[in-house]
Amino acid sequence: MKLLIVEDNLDLLENMTTYLEREGHICEAAEDYRQGFDKIMSHSYDVVLIDIMIPKGNGLDLLKELKSVKPQTGSIIISAKNSLDDKVNGLELGADDYITKPFQLPELQARIKAVTRRNQHEGNQIIEVHELSIHTNTREVKVDDQTVDLTPKEYDLLLYFASNKNFVLSKQTIAEHLWGDYVDHLENLDFVYQHIKNLRKKLVAAGANDYIESIYSIGYKFKV
Repeated sequence: MKLLIVEDNLDLLENMTTYLEREGHICEAAEDYRQGFDKIMSHSYDVVLIDIMIPKGNGLDLLKELKSVKPQTGSIIISAKNSLDDKVNGLELGADDYITKPFQLPELQARIKAVTRRNQHEGNQIIEVHELSIHTNTREVKVDDQTVDLTPKEYDLLLYFASNKNFVLSKQTIAEHLWGDYVDHLENLDFVYQHIKNLRKKLVAAGANDYIESIYSIGYKFKV
């Protein structure tokens, strides 16, 4: 899962990033309104975490910008203020949740997972594509009743495909979703092909249909 954290407290930002990456997420960071705005306009995220009090602007204004261009993106407001007005304003602007500092990192992780399930998968813990079933709570994938042994990246890749059925996804989009800013330092995106090749091979070997279609010179489509 790809996250953007907009937070100007560098110690908290580092703690959140370290913990959430250890939980398997791809994390990008912004320390002020302008950085957050640029990333929101340039990239796609599963969930954006926004502190209300940030330099060079206001977190609620940033949330408004996010919802105006990418309304399906999950969002959680973070604030040191235990203010009912801030909470109400954030929720009215489209925030999916609100958490007040100080908070426990496992609680934040639980809220992120809840927002993702609710927004991307309509609350379902099992995503079914014909003979394929993706269990989002346990990160298991099954073909009929047979469990498929996938690496964490292969699982994330399949979930991303299943969440964007019949849409063409470019190599760049797939790479950014799974590896974040790290892809900017790479010479090419050949590793995307290798991960897709391995995922396809494991699914077909388990008895699944081959749903991953290569779109010449563009990317891939999970054709259902």
